[in-house]
Amino acid sequence: METPVVVALIAGAVTAVGWMANHIFAGRQERAKQKKEASLKHVERQLEELSGPLAFLMYEGRRTFLDLLDTLGRDYVFKEGEPLLEDELRTWLFWAEYSLIPKNEKIKNLLMSKTHLIEGPRFPESYVAFLDHHNSWAVKHERWKQEQVEYSWQSKIGWPESFEKEVISTFESLKAKHAALLGELTYGK
Repeated sequence: METPVVVALIAGAVTAVGWMANHIFAGRQERAKQKKEASLKHVERQLEELSGPLAFLMYEGRRTFLDLLDTLGRDYVFKEGEPLLEDELRTWLFWAEYSLIPKNEKIKNLLMSKTHLIEGPRFPESYVAFLDHHNSWAVKHERWKQEQVEYSWQSKIGWPESFEKEVISTFESLKAKHAALLGELTYGK
């Protein structure tokens, strides 16, 4: 074979290999970009439709509860063996009916309608504890309203602090993940 033909064949082969390598590399980059864009879209949905509203309700509820304690003039609502005085009970029932129970109902509805956006492979234990707390209280309170059956004025199951902590930490984690994905897509990291 003549040298110019060999050189042309080698040059053609190198060009073809280079083109294929570039095509494969570009395809990988495009798939990685699409995967990051899909992750970003999912995280944005989680923040917008579930985690953000839940975190907002946690912060709002915390402030409302502190206002209730301030109104009662102490750092607790119920104390074992101490029934609420008539004025305290009226105050508690007002807060329960116009803030606490409706807020809990919003949380329950969010969890029920947006389960596909819950972070992780399972329904968190603290979320179940919240549902137990809310349902225990809501049913008894509704029965009191409709049938005047008195109860202890609270849920049998206390407010699950772990629920509030998990909601806030999940929100913060998703915000960090969102920022990282935006950075990677914007700056090509």
